[in-house]
Amino acid sequence: MVRRQVSNTNTSSPHPRVRIRELLPTLFLGDNPPGPLNSITDVPGIGISTEELTSRDGSINTGVTCIVPRKDWSHKACYAGLFSFNGYGEMTGCHLIAESGLLASPIILTGTFGIGAAHQGVLEYGVKTQGRGFMALPVVAETFDGYLHDCAKFAVKPEHVSDGLKNARTQVPVKEGNHGGGNGMICHGLKGGNGSSSRRVKIPDRDETFTVACMVQANYGMMKDLLIAGVPVGRILADEAQKDEERKKAKDELEKAKEEKDGSIIVIVATDAPLLPHQLTRIAKRATVGLSRAGGIGRNMSGDIFLAFSTANEVPVNQPPPAEGESKTAIREAKVVDESAMSWLFEGTADCVEEAIYNCLCMAETMEGFEGHKVEALPLKRVKEIMAEYGRASLDRVVTGLGH
Repeated sequence: MVRRQVSNTNTSSPHPRVRIRELLPTLFLGDNPPGPLNSITDVPGIGISTEELTSRDGSINTGVTCIVPRKDWSHKACYAGLFSFNGYGEMTGCHLIAESGLLASPIILTGTFGIGAAHQGVLEYGVKTQGRGFMALPVVAETFDGYLHDCAKFAVKPEHVSDGLKNARTQVPVKEGNHGGGNGMICHGLKGGNGSSSRRVKIPDRDETFTVACMVQANYGMMKDLLIAGVPVGRILADEAQKDEERKKAKDELEKAKEEKDGSIIVIVATDAPLLPHQLTRIAKRATVGLSRAGGIGRNMSGDIFLAFSTANEVPVNQPPPAEGESKTAIREAKVVDESAMSWLFEGTADCVEEAIYNCLCMAETMEGFEGHKVEALPLKRVKEIMAEYGRASLDRVVTGLGH
């Protein structure tokens, strides 16, 4: 029997996990400060919900994450842009975004075998709330959770998404780690899942400050490649695992499975900066910088797909023709950030993607799932020790103040 869990806290562990800033308070994570929640919901109007699906026998470990760009998403589109760093994955609706530069759909993140049900769930929600005239091409993105989850049970159903869209909330912290679509995911050979972060970007010599934020569903990479602010944490952990017979066996088994069906990462970047589609495509490309800082290299079978959108301009779509007496102009006006300010937004994007991946790893918990497969969480105490050791030897962006 599938159990549905919509929790109100980030963890049920007796030893709560913590985000990277709490774990390593002096770690340098960029010049721009985070927003109040340090999550994608720092962008005004963005709603989110997460639901986990589990079973008592441990064979089901999946879920759905629903991101709502704005309340009236089907009639007021957002400008959007895409970048496929390595296209070994799926994001439905991406052809329309590439063609029109518009996002007129919620964004659903789930497991590979949940794509169809999630797609149907968006459509069912639209028909239920707007009637038979509703039209959309849903945006649903996936990463493969088949190591910890029995995909053949097709646990995700349309109602999980339609309920998630109904229950999405704004200005709430994002549940990270083993939550939503990230429930059964693995990142750098450790328990992965959801992660989020944000930046308040002040444009120098200008009056404006914008929010750039992101959500990641991280299911990629080998342990040896994991970096935290330049420190080879993953290689150290991998070497230590080789010395423990049980951990070595689990690590080797997982790496063999990942070689056969490697994971992926989906990155959703949101901003209130008024950007046009070509600028948002450039923003989406900068997610690659944050990914590479954490050790992501875009492996052959990894679906690394990034979407960026802006809530600043409201673009009317699916509207009835103008009534008698209403303006019939075909001209629309849009606000836009000057190109000279883009570098600051690029920097904020790279920084928050990097931190979101760290938050995903720090918040995720050890899971034993399908066929007894077990994936350990990032050992936070050991990470602190490693970072302290490297903090004494480095004066660059790696660490400031650790190890004193």
